[in-house]
Amino acid sequence: MRVIAGTAKGRRIDAVPGNATRPLLSRIRKSLFDIISDRIVEAAVLDLFAGSGSVGIEALSRGASECVFIDIDGAAISTIKKNLNNTGLADRAKVFRTDAFKYLKRSKASFDFIYIAPPQYKGLWEEALLSLAERPNLLTIGGQGIVQIDPREYEPLAVKTLRETDQRSYGNTLLVFYERTN
Repeated sequence: MRVIAGTAKGRRIDAVPGNATRPLLSRIRKSLFDIISDRIVEAAVLDLFAGSGSVGIEALSRGASECVFIDIDGAAISTIKKNLNNTGLADRAKVFRTDAFKYLKRSKASFDFIYIAPPQYKGLWEEALLSLAERPNLLTIGGQGIVQIDPREYEPLAVKTLRETDQRSYGNTLLVFYERTN
C-alpha cells in the first residue's frame, strides 16, 4: 500500500500484521479523496478505528492541518506510528491507544472530517454515529462523518444532528457520508 498523492506520494504504508484490520484499497482511497479534495487542505481529521492509519495519512499528505488517530489495538498503534515516521507526517499527528467510544465521549476537539471504519458486522458504525450525534460539536459546522462499512451492514439511521448526504459503493465497501446539520 502507498500514499496516493501529496507531500508523501509514493511512500509505503504498512498494513497491521494479522487479519484484524481491513485496509482501505488504494482505488477506494483515491475515490474518497476525489470527493473531499476541495475541503481537505487545512482540515482537522479524526481517523477512528484507524488500523494502519492509511486514511489519516493520506489526508495529512494532501494538506490536512492535523489528524488524530484512534485505535485500541497495540499492533495498530505501532503500525500507525511507523507509517507516520516513514511518510514524514508525524509532526501533524496525534496517536492514541484508546477505546473509540471513550474518546468520542471525552474529546473537546472539533474536526472537519471524522472517518469511521470499525470492525465489521458488530453494529459499531451505528454506535459511533449515535455517539457523534450526541456530541455534534465534535464536527465543525458543515463537517462530515464518513463511515466505511460492508454494504450488507447498511441501514438508514435517523439522528437529529446528522443527515446522510451521499453514498458510494465499491464492491464490498460502502462509504456513507453524514453532515452536521446544526
